[in-house]
Amino acid sequence: MTPKKKKKTNADFDNTWKEALRLYFQAFLLFFFPTVHDIIDWNRQHISLESEMQQMTGESEAAKRITDKLFQVWLRSGEPAWILIHIEIQSQYEADFADRIYYYNCLAVGQYGRPVISVAILGDEIESWRPRNYQYTEAQGDYEMKMKFPIAKLVDYESRWEELEASTNPFAIMVMAHLKTKATQGLPQERLRWKRILARSLFEKGYSAEEIRRQFQLIDRMMALPKPVQRNFKTEMERYQEEKEMRFMSQIELMAMEDGIEEGIQRGILQTLRENALDILQKRFSEVPPELTSKLNSLSDASSLKELMLQAIDISSLAEFEQLLESGEEAN
Repeated sequence: MTPKKKKKTNADFDNTWKEALRLYFQAFLLFFFPTVHDIIDWNRQHISLESEMQQMTGESEAAKRITDKLFQVWLRSGEPAWILIHIEIQSQYEADFADRIYYYNCLAVGQYGRPVISVAILGDEIESWRPRNYQYTEAQGDYEMKMKFPIAKLVDYESRWEELEASTNPFAIMVMAHLKTKATQGLPQERLRWKRILARSLFEKGYSAEEIRRQFQLIDRMMALPKPVQRNFKTEMERYQEEKEMRFMSQIELMAMEDGIEEGIQRGILQTLRENALDILQKRFSEVPPELTSKLNSLSDASSLKELMLQAIDISSLAEFEQLLESGEEAN
């Protein structure tokens, strides 16, 4: 009889990084690329351009490279131009990686006609692989094209473990989870040990209950365990939470809510679009009348809300915005 092959437990690097970027974009730049962080006006609301990224790269490419992200931000200098941040998360070696950075950068520049800063996170284990430049030369050097982009290599943080443990930036725990997930492939009990250490460390950092829940879910998702081991981890953490008088949702509980996930995601998208539009209006016009806020919150069409959010950037008055809003209500 041929022995059954053990089912491999795949770590969820891509979706976890994507969710962390959605939740903590500013913290991401502050942790990995502080010089980029410091040129941005964080008093103005940044905008995620995920759907635009998918349109540029095509559905098949977007499915493969789900962690490629675009964000629209504004400069601290007060210049009217805005910058798009193009983020690359890479968990394994890729020979044409620099070519892809350059290609996506050109796509974004062509789409928006604005400067684009490309940055890259390299999550692989190959010490010597550090692509920082794209260069193409032809016609004996008469034609040359160059691009340089900053990178952060996660294996470099192995020697900075105490610094990671002391940091309250959510990407410190992300880096630790990433490194230990990589290091424990095929070693479920060792991964369980590190998952337990990292999850418990959240309680020692002074976070709010909600912040602990968010970061725990990122750790839980990335550091996937075989089901029997995960059940043991869930039981342990439930006991630990009772000791700390705190309750948060684990990956297993999330799996049990599968039927409601799509609806929840849609509600979250609509709420984010409403909040982005209101944030932009408040920054531009100081105060938004309650009745206008109420009308905006009543809209439930994502495309209409996205259009209103973009119009809020350049609209000349709240009255003009309200006219557009009423048109959106009629469409709903």
